[in-house]
Amino acid sequence: MEVSRRMPKDFFWGNSVSSMQTEGAWNIDGKGQSVYDVRPATEHTADWHDAIDEYHRYDEDLDLMQAMHMNMYRIQISWSRVVPDGDGEFNPAGIAFYDRLVDGMLKRGITPMICLYHFDMPLALAQKENGFMSRHTVDAFVRFGKKMIEHFADRVKYWITFNEHNLYFTSEVFNISGYEHGDRSLNDLYTIFHHTMLAHAQLDAFVHSHYDDVQFGGMIAYTPVYPATSKPNDVFAARQLDQFLNNNLNDAFVHGHYAHEVLTFINNHDIDYDHQVGDDQILAAMHADFLAFSYYRTTTINADKVPAGTAPNHYLDYGMESNRFLKANQWGWTIDPLGFRNMITDLYNRYDVPVFPIENGIGLEEHWDGEHMIEDDLRIQYHRDHIAAMKDAMFLDGAKVLGYLGWGLIDIPSSHADIEKRYGVVYVNRSNHDLKDLKRVPKKSYYWLQSVLAKNGDEL
Repeated sequence: MEVSRRMPKDFFWGNSVSSMQTEGAWNIDGKGQSVYDVRPATEHTADWHDAIDEYHRYDEDLDLMQAMHMNMYRIQISWSRVVPDGDGEFNPAGIAFYDRLVDGMLKRGITPMICLYHFDMPLALAQKENGFMSRHTVDAFVRFGKKMIEHFADRVKYWITFNEHNLYFTSEVFNISGYEHGDRSLNDLYTIFHHTMLAHAQLDAFVHSHYDDVQFGGMIAYTPVYPATSKPNDVFAARQLDQFLNNNLNDAFVHGHYAHEVLTFINNHDIDYDHQVGDDQILAAMHADFLAFSYYRTTTINADKVPAGTAPNHYLDYGMESNRFLKANQWGWTIDPLGFRNMITDLYNRYDVPVFPIENGIGLEEHWDGEHMIEDDLRIQYHRDHIAAMKDAMFLDGAKVLGYLGWGLIDIPSSHADIEKRYGVVYVNRSNHDLKDLKRVPKKSYYWLQSVLAKNGDEL
C-alpha cells in the first residue's frame, strides 16, 4: 500500500530570527541598550549595532519571503526596544515598529509568530538585578510579556517565551540570562532556570485565561545525544542528558511539573534554586498548545570523560564527542536528517502534543563576487534531506507537525556575532567589519526553496 505524502494545506513554511541579529537601529527611536549593544567587535566577530538593518529594510525582506511562498515568520520583540530600562515606561515608537512589521506580514499572507526573549537582557536589568537571578526581573518580564500579548493578540496567534529554553539548564545560562556577577554555581544555574520557568508559566496562564484563539508553546534546543559507544555508562549518560535537558522542560510545559529524576537530584544534592511557597502552583498551570524546538545536529557523549560527581547539566562540557559516522560543516556541526525524524517521532509519541520545528539550517562560509550566483548545493541538500525526514516522521510514524521554519534564511550574524557563518538562502552583502551596501542577493537555494514551497513541500 502506497502512503500518501501530501502535506496539510495549513502547514507553515517560514523563517526564524531574533531581534538583535536582524534589526540594527540599536540607538534610535527611544530604544534602550541591551547586553548585546555593548559587546564590541573582535577580530572574527561584528558588533551588534547594525545586523542586517531590517529595522529599515523589513519591507524588502518580507517581499523576499512572500516570493518564496513562505507563510510564517517568527520574530522576536526586543524587550529593551519597547521597555528601554526593562521595567519602566513603555516606548510607543518601539511598539510602533513591531506594529509595522506584523502588519507587513499580514498584508503578504505571512502568519506572525512572536518570541519574547532571545538572550538580549535589557542592560539596566543586567546591571541592577543580575538578570534572571532576580525575581524582580521575572516580574518585569511578565509585565512586558502581558503588554505585548494584549497589544498583538488580535493579529498574532502563535507565541513562545524563551528561545531554546533548555539552554538555561546548561552552562550557557550565564551567557544568555543577563548574569553579570556570581560564581556560576550549580545553585545559580538552577535558580535562573527556575525563574525563567516561572515567567513562562505565568504568561502561559495569562494567555489561556484570556484568549481562546491564541496558541502558546514552549521551545527548546534539541541536540539529541547518542552514546559514543554501546558501553552501558555511555548509554546511561545519554539517557540522563535527554531527561535533564529535554524531557524535564517538556514535562513542565505539558504536565506542569519538573521531571521526577530532576527533583530527586535537587533534593539529594541540597540545591538551593529559590523555590518558594506557591511556585509549584504557578508551574502547574502550564499547558502547551505545541512543543517547539530548534534542530541543527546531533552529538555523542563519552561518559569516561565526565568527572565523577558532575551534574548531568554539565556532562557535555566534558564528554561531548563528534559522531565519526556523520559528515559535519566546518564548525563541526554534524548533519543528521535521521536524527531529526527520530526526535520528532519520539517527541510526539511521548507527549501527544503537536510539535513544531521552528529552527533548522546549516551554517556555511560563503563569499559573493558581486556578479555570480552563490551555488550552495550543500544547503539545498541539507534542507531537502531534513524536510524529507520530517515527512517520514509525519507519514510513516504518525507525528503531528505544525510547520517547518528555517533559521536565518536571509543571512544574519550568527549567535556569536559572526556574519561569515551564514544560514541564509539570501546573501546579505556585508562582512564582520564592513557593512558594504547590505544588498540582498538570492542564492541557488533560494530558487530551490521557492519551487518546493510553491507546491507546499509535496515535491522535493
